Amino acid sequence: MGDMATTALAHALAAAEHGFRVIPLTRAKLPAVRSPHHRDPRSPPCRGTCGLMGHGIHDASADPGTVRALFAAAPWATAYGIACGCAPHHLIGVDLDVRPHGPNTSQGANGGPHDTPHVPHDSPHVPHGLAGRSRTDGPAALARLAREHGFTVPRTVTVLTPGGGRHLWLSGPPGLTVPNSAGRLAPGVDIRGAGGYLVGPGSTAARGGYRLAPGSPVWTPAPVPPALLRLLRPPASARRPLAPGASRPPEPRPAALTALVRFVRESREGQRNTRLFWAACRAYETGAGAQLTPDLVQAAVDTGLTCREARATVASAARSYARHLQPPAVRPPPPGPV
Repeated sequence: MGDMATTALAHALAAAEHGFRVIPLTRAKLPAVRSPHHRDPRSPPCRGTCGLMGHGIHDASADPGTVRALFAAAPWATAYGIACGCAPHHLIGVDLDVRPHGPNTSQGANGGPHDTPHVPHDSPHVPHGLAGRSRTDGPAALARLAREHGFTVPRTVTVLTPGGGRHLWLSGPPGLTVPNSAGRLAPGVDIRGAGGYLVGPGSTAARGGYRLAPGSPVWTPAPVPPALLRLLRPPASARRPLAPGASRPPEPRPAALTALVRFVRESREGQRNTRLFWAACRAYETGAGAQLTPDLVQAAVDTGLTCREARATVASAARSYARHLQPPAVRPPPPGPV
């Protein structure tokens, strides 16, 4: 196990000691343990009922022995994810994105992986020719929501991300499921709820490290303000019980997948392939890659890409995701002293 993997494991064990359920992640922030069903992609996901490791967020555990076993099965892991919505903290993650030139409308978005997509952070420098475009500022958007709805953003665990954003950890009430959402509250404000995860502090991903903000509390998320919780709950129509004898309508596509399509459709010239590739990777993480491909391709075509270009980009994302599931070749250790 390399230095980064050892560091990630140490931080993951510290999180587990405080009751958080964790899983190892790759540098791409994907679950690091390969699926035991990878040879039969047509098999329905069992979410861990088979008893084997490799089921993403369903592997998450606070048991030290299980955490060590997960990392031992993925010695290439350089990061770890913290599952949201689980007892005892019922963690809710508020992912505040900062980008110097984003679209004017809400955008689709960590583990997700997972049905928790995460909008990538752009460079902190505005490329030539993009000056004057709108700026996505998640912290400012959350502050506006706080003013408009009469709540105070509490002092809580705050993790700084490599792209200049931050994750706020909040503790939710037991018995209430907070769904994942991407840009639903405001551009640059993504929510990690049940089924999602946050990259934990002490992790190293492809773009850099995740670390606690100076002065941040450690492992003690503040309770979510009631006014903010009301904004995070599912729409009333989704919670309303069925009338006697009524049949439930077909389930809509998960909001996170719809957000991915919207994220591609809102691409500007110069970012279309990048956004499409990222969205396709997130779709494959959730197991919905094949299902979502036609919509992603059509969204990209609507922005000006040719169908051939769009399909090639999605195929490249599928190959990239498959490579992340392949364990790297392990060189044998050098011979020891005789």
